[in-house]
Amino acid sequence: MRDLVALQCEECKRKNYTTTRNKKRTTEKLAMKKFCPACRNHRSHKEVKV
Repeated sequence: MRDLVALQCEECKRKNYTTTRNKKRTTEKLAMKKFCPACRNHRSHKEVKV
């Protein structure tokens, strides 16, 4: 039921975080504002495959 996904920074394209999401409840891709250690700033992170 739950799917493992990675969160990738929009600016530097690095995969910084992994999380799970419910495939049935959230059909669209996740997008969160998280801290990117490479950019050293809070950036938008979008879901990509692990």
